[in-house]
Amino acid sequence: MDESAASVIQAVDAASQAAILRLNNDHAQELSLLSAEQLAGSIDRAFYARRVGEADAFLLTFDQDADYGSPNFLWFRERYQRFVYVDRIVVAPDARGRGLARVMYQDLFERAREAGHTTICCEVNAEPPNPASDAFHEALGFKAVGEAAIHGGAKIVRYFARTI
Repeated sequence: MDESAASVIQAVDAASQAAILRLNNDHAQELSLLSAEQLAGSIDRAFYARRVGEADAFLLTFDQDADYGSPNFLWFRERYQRFVYVDRIVVAPDARGRGLARVMYQDLFERAREAGHTTICCEVNAEPPNPASDAFHEALGFKAVGEAAIHGGAKIVRYFARTI
């Protein structure tokens, strides 16, 4: 990644959390609602929590050792010994088309490699569908590795993994 792209990525700190929370909750169908306390706790446990701008985009991940009870995270923990799980990534509508998600993923790949990880995992909603996310992850080299119904069947997700 070139240095100018990396310089736009910042840590998610306490001052930025309110804006990040709004961005997350504006996209709750794709991500799930969070309270301020849940977001702060997730950031504290995260392997990687980064943003661009105040809240143009953010990415939150956990590694296999995280204390995290998401059914999607647990699905990967049952199948992979060592991994980084992308819990949520979102780009604000007015910031789309600038390559921010790609820049953040490239930075994540580098940091995960440096920490000795070889696999990045995520899920994408199959029902309700999220074709833009499907296409984005497939373009980055993610491959489908499973599927599950979660939340009592309210959502169906596809699981993806990418070797780095």
